Amino acid sequence: MSEKNREGKRSARERLAAEREKQKAAEKRRRALIVGATVVCVLGLAAVIGIVAANSGKDSGDSAGKVVAPSGAAGQDALAIPVGKDSAKSTLVIWEDFRCPACKAFETAYRSTIHELTGAGLLKAEYHLATIIDGNMRGSGSRTAANAAACAQDAGKFTPYHDVLYENQPEETDDAFADTKTLLDLAKKVDGLDTPAFRACVEDGKHDSWVAKSAQAFTKSGFGGTPTVLLNGKNLQDVPSMTPAKLKQMVQETAKG
Repeated sequence: MSEKNREGKRSARERLAAEREKQKAAEKRRRALIVGATVVCVLGLAAVIGIVAANSGKDSGDSAGKVVAPSGAAGQDALAIPVGKDSAKSTLVIWEDFRCPACKAFETAYRSTIHELTGAGLLKAEYHLATIIDGNMRGSGSRTAANAAACAQDAGKFTPYHDVLYENQPEETDDAFADTKTLLDLAKKVDGLDTPAFRACVEDGKHDSWVAKSAQAFTKSGFGGTPTVLLNGKNLQDVPSMTPAKLKQMVQETAKG
């Protein structure tokens, strides 16, 4: 083997090692953000391949079809579901996957604080839906649940249904959310959501193309995994000793100016 080839292989190994260290550092920061979480939903090479495979298979028709955003969707390409008042001085951008255990851990720890702050008009939350577990573990539950959540947004019931989905999240390896009957049964836990319009929206996959577009946006974002949470553009993974109390303090300080 020539010296040039040996140097090329050495360089490739060094780049791979550096990338692995970068991912490890990102995972460590995310674990610090998620109080009590012991798992991180990572978007690695295997996940990217899984997503591409899924989108090139039976979902390709959905992706190629007309993108129907849910009612009130905002932001670039209308990919965010907003919760809270536009006048709020702080914005919390949350990338989540309904099958992701770490997202459930984040919701369990931070949900009441986020609800309190959005209810008080101090915080606007923007939810972006990802489907990385469908790529990692195979299946379609992330996508199907995201579509159902978008249908709930059409009905003005996104927040309570979003919370019900996380409260009833199946094991990561169990693709239970792929079954629309499961999603429709959970809708009965939200007052006024179980309607013919909602059921048709879920069963027809009305927002599947929108979900696929959101998933593609996440893949292109460069974020390492879910949940990814940004407060006024700052990744909370980079905030030392992040807690719900600290989030509340940061939002209140911004509101005071």
